[in-house]
Amino acid sequence: MPKKTKEQISFNMKQVKNKDSDIELMLRKELWSRGLRYRKNVTGIIGKPDIVFKAKKVAVFCDSEFWHGYDWENRKGDFKSNKDFWIPKIERNIERDKEVSKALEDEGWKVLRFWGRDIKKHCKECADAIQKALEETND
Repeated sequence: MPKKTKEQISFNMKQVKNKDSDIELMLRKELWSRGLRYRKNVTGIIGKPDIVFKAKKVAVFCDSEFWHGYDWENRKGDFKSNKDFWIPKIERNIERDKEVSKALEDEGWKVLRFWGRDIKKHCKECADAIQKALEETND
């Protein structure tokens, strides 16, 4: 396979969706089938959670492994090119995720984060965790 140019790589990275990804759609479909109604990508809430139960103050994030640094200490050595860009970028994403979670929790929100691989392999269990969080919150 021929090596891709910087322009091709840049084009491919710009095609990555930041909402309505496969993992979000999979989890939302499961929640909807259970009769759980939510809002998606709410801009007025810190961090713009992927799934929001506003009345119950439950925020759900569907984190992809690449962008959010899954198993980061073991994987950051995998970068072969443009390390000076990617490593700080993903480390900043990891920090931002922590900051967003803390800020929401400080405002009384229950924050749930799921890795994409967990949603793909255990979607029902992820939905169970969300349903449990909703049942535990007071109106």
